[in-house]
Amino acid sequence: MADQQLFIKMALDAWNTYLKRTGDLFNSLSDEQIMQETSPGRNTGTYLLGHLIAVHDRIIELFFLGERLHPELDEAFLKNPDKSGFDMPPVETLKQYWATVHQTLAGYFANMKADDWFARHSSVSPEDFEKEPQRNKLNLLMNRTNHLAYHYGQVIYLKK
Repeated sequence: MADQQLFIKMALDAWNTYLKRTGDLFNSLSDEQIMQETSPGRNTGTYLLGHLIAVHDRIIELFFLGERLHPELDEAFLKNPDKSGFDMPPVETLKQYWATVHQTLAGYFANMKADDWFARHSSVSPEDFEKEPQRNKLNLLMNRTNHLAYHYGQVIYLKK
């Protein structure tokens, strides 16, 4: 059990570190900066902010914790690339969504037991999980942390 707690703490510490870094970065940028492309022909900060919110919001359902807060973001930020013509909420609204989604996840994570982290998530079938128990919630959180770190590396280019 002690090993499980250590692995969970390591994963949550990394998650929380990148959440804080990325949140602080978005908050340090003006709306105008966020609406710019990270480099010519690349994603805008608005798209990356909405994309990260949508991906993190999906964790709620993937972990069997309840219903997502903002499934309306999927069309513009998950199913389609930037500049597809889909309506995007204003940056200020996205920043509010960022805070709400992450506060909600923090509450859920605080109440999860060690065994919960090593259980399957909803995108893996019980049969597949039996064969591949590493496809668990903790592994998914580590994957999402890497995803967050990757996009943080793009957003940093908006800082002038």
